[in-house]
This record gives sequence, structure tokens and C-alpha cells, in this order.
Amino acid sequence: MIEVVAKLGRGPVFLAGEVLECVITFTNPLSASSTSASSEMLAWASAQIHCQFHASENRVALPPSDGSKHDVQAENETVFVPNRGERGQCILSTPPKILFCDLRLDPGESKSYSYCETLPVDAPPSFRGQSVKYVYKLTIGCQRVNSPIKLLRVPFRVLVLHGLKDYQFPQDEAVAPSNPFLEEEEGLKKDSRLADLATELLMVATSRRSLHLYNISNTRGKVGTFCIFKTVYKIGEDVIGTFNFSEGDIPCLQFSVSLQTEESIQEEFQRRRGQPVSFTVHARHQESCLHTAQSSFSLPIPLSSTPGFTTNIVSLKWRLHFEFVTSGESAGTCLVRGSQSEAVTWTGVEQMEVDTFSWDLPIKVLPTNPILASYVSQFSSTNSITI
Repeated sequence: MIEVVAKLGRGPVFLAGEVLECVITFTNPLSASSTSASSEMLAWASAQIHCQFHASENRVALPPSDGSKHDVQAENETVFVPNRGERGQCILSTPPKILFCDLRLDPGESKSYSYCETLPVDAPPSFRGQSVKYVYKLTIGCQRVNSPIKLLRVPFRVLVLHGLKDYQFPQDEAVAPSNPFLEEEEGLKKDSRLADLATELLMVATSRRSLHLYNISNTRGKVGTFCIFKTVYKIGEDVIGTFNFSEGDIPCLQFSVSLQTEESIQEEFQRRRGQPVSFTVHARHQESCLHTAQSSFSLPIPLSSTPGFTTNIVSLKWRLHFEFVTSGESAGTCLVRGSQSEAVTWTGVEQMEVDTFSWDLPIKVLPTNPILASYVSQFSSTNSITI
């Protein structure tokens, strides 16, 4: 028996363009209960990254695939096929890398191997939507002599930040920022600079603040104003906005604000022409606001959510969806006098005419530092299998 443990040292979230590093350890455990122990042999081990794409048959019409393709590993058990048994299509795969050949482990002995691979900059992000899914995995294949191949799959998440693809690192390392107290390999140094560059680009894009004022009105008149200071956010941030109903002509009885994503299929891949887009609500705020001069809301953007992106098949956009309930009468008639005595009690009316309308405000949501996103990831940094 051999235990195989794969560990992602920095966490299970990466930016497209970064270097994924995984340490794979092979151990021949020495059990205290066993009376006889022997050496174990592995013929070979290999590792490869792949992205699986899966689409809903009811929503997406994909071009017909090549029916002549079949699972070669089912016929030849010495061929490494990382996506064997996986759903959907493999749309991206890196070249396989051999970790070793003919490994012998004595009882209690273990050996570790480091796997490094650069994630393609133009790769799609990880996404689990209502119509399509993009799922990334690092697959490690191992085989004993005269035994079937065993696969250890390590799922991870990929974030995509536009702008990294066109960045050119300085050729002169003397002028590049570095830490003189740390000795880093060239690949890791470039990977670290890429993460620092992404953090800087995100900070510049999301720190710009300017007052955005919107008049809220319906066919009968002005209801109020809405104020927001920025429309570009990172996942993990809070979307904050304020309302001012004091200058409105129409009383607002209730409002709700929903943070939503809009998942739409490109026209050439739609199952039905003009099919509706899919909406997902990530956060919602609802409030009764009659006779309220000002109000506000704060909606968190989940770190586990997918930033906006566009591929040749699907597009994901973010928006704030507002719904307002206004009175069909003046503000003074929304209360009735309940007593003619000196102590006057005002109560709400039992029935009143209302109008409802909605409004959508597009916003832009970008990724965040992958280390921060790793803290809430559903994936584990360590995966294992016994062969």
C-alpha cells in the first residue's frame, strides 16, 4: 500500500497566468500492527492540469462533437488520460509532466516531488452557473506494475483579471523591485511579481470614487434620489448606496435592492432564439420607508462568487436590481385620525392604491487577491489517495 498526498502550498485559488505549484508525496507507511513489511514499487507517476466544460442541454446548443473519439485508457491501461470519467468536454489541458519512473519505497520511506505549471492567461475562469460550468483540476496518475492506473484529482479555482496578458516584465532585473533578504527562484520571483501587479491593478481600478446621483421617478413624478460612490468592486467588498426621499413628490412605501448576476448565452449557442437570461441573487436588502427622509443599504459581494467575464459561449454580468412600491395617494392620506379626543392617535389606512416599478444599475465586479479568496474556498489544499 502506498499513500499519495498532493498539497497546494499557497491555497486552492490562482490567477490565470500564475504558476501553480503542488508538492506530491509518495509514502510506504510502516504500520505498527503489521508483522511483515516489504518494499513497494510504482512504475510511473505523471501530472497534468485540465479544465472541464459542461453545458446544460436545455439551454446551450453546442456544435456536434467528434463521435469517433473514445476513451483510450479503457483499452490501454498504460495510457494516462486525466479527464477519464469526467463530465463534459476537456477544453484546456497542459502538457503532461512525468514525476518519476520505477520508484521503490522501503517500509516507512517517503519521497516528494514538486509539480509546477503556468496557468494560461487566456483561460476561462472557474464558474458554476445555471447554463454552463468551467471546472479546473490537477490530476496525478500513478500505476503499479501490472495494475490499473489510479487517479488523484486536486480541484482548484481560477480567477481571471484582464490586463495581465499585455503586461511585460522588465528585462533588467536590477531595476525590478525585489526583497534582498529572500532568495527566490526565477519562476517564483516572476509569479510573486504577477500577484503583486494584479493587486496593484485591482487597487487602482476599485479605489476610484466619484459621486453618482440618480433620480428615481415614475410616470407620476419624482420619488427620490439614489447615491453611490463607485460602480467597480472586487469580490469580498460591500456595495453601499444611500436614498434620499425628502425631495420626492411621490411617497415611497417600500424598496428592495438585490445584488444579482446575469448569465446569458451567446446568440449562436442559444437553444432557442431569444431565450431569457438566467439571474442569480447573491444578497438582498428590503425596507419599509414611508415617511423616511433618508435610508441606505450595504450588500456584500461573496468571495466565493465569480467576477464578471465573457467567453465565446457565455457572458456573466453584475447588476443592482431595485424594486419600489409607491403610494397612489398623497403622503397625508396614508394616515387616518383614530380619535376626536384630546389624545389623538394616528393609524395606517387598511387599504391604499400602490404602484410598483423596477430599475437595474449595471456594476462591474473584478477578482481579488487569490490568497484572500483561498480562505473561503470550498476546495481543500491537501488531497490524498491510497493505491
